[in-house]
Amino acid sequence: MLGVVVILVAWQLYVSTFGISRIVLPGPIDIAAASLNNWPILLKECWPTLLESLLGFGLAVAIGIPVAVCVASSRVLNLMLYPILVATQSIPKVAVAPIILVWFGLGLQSKLVIAFLVAFFPIVVDTAAGMRATPPGLLELARSLRASPLQVFLKVQFPAALPFIFAGAKVAVTLAVVGAIIGEFVGSLNGLGNLLLTANSQLDSALAWAALVWLSVLGILLFAMVVVAERILMPWAEAGRH
Repeated sequence: MLGVVVILVAWQLYVSTFGISRIVLPGPIDIAAASLNNWPILLKECWPTLLESLLGFGLAVAIGIPVAVCVASSRVLNLMLYPILVATQSIPKVAVAPIILVWFGLGLQSKLVIAFLVAFFPIVVDTAAGMRATPPGLLELARSLRASPLQVFLKVQFPAALPFIFAGAKVAVTLAVVGAIIGEFVGSLNGLGNLLLTANSQLDSALAWAALVWLSVLGILLFAMVVVAERILMPWAEAGRH
């Protein structure tokens, strides 16, 4: 918090001392005033972006984890799917966003798909890495106790991969917000991305920066949501830190 305060004070002193135009760079006081004056609009536009991000992230988790398990468990599927995943991830989402917009329209579906595409890769990569990183001793112990393949997966491999899964989820949930904003930039009727474009077109830089602040807070809240889920599902990791 001290670092944030120092940055905000230095920012305000800079724009006040050198007389920087509010259109070029509004100060923190101007941004706070714009946020307070326009909070009903910001709150209204925040909900579509939040919904798009959550649904895209949830879809990435629901599809990404099973895909990662298949990739980690089968050499054939790894050789077949992994290059395709890398190739699709290498394509800039800004480039495919107009195509997705044509396919799914201006509504929620197109933003959800873009958020899913952006968040999908970290989930798959980290989950697959976690599955492969299961200690061999634990696997040998489970097999010596005549555990079935399903029991080995549920009681050994998946719990051992949870730290990797949550590491990927923390990256993916913030990227889902980025994906939602990309979709709103390309074409949208609502959302913080649409509000940001509208404010810029009207040279209302204070409102545009206020939208950026709300986006940042939204990303932090979603990140915190994943952290809370991690502490609930992995209580042993929290106990190990003390």
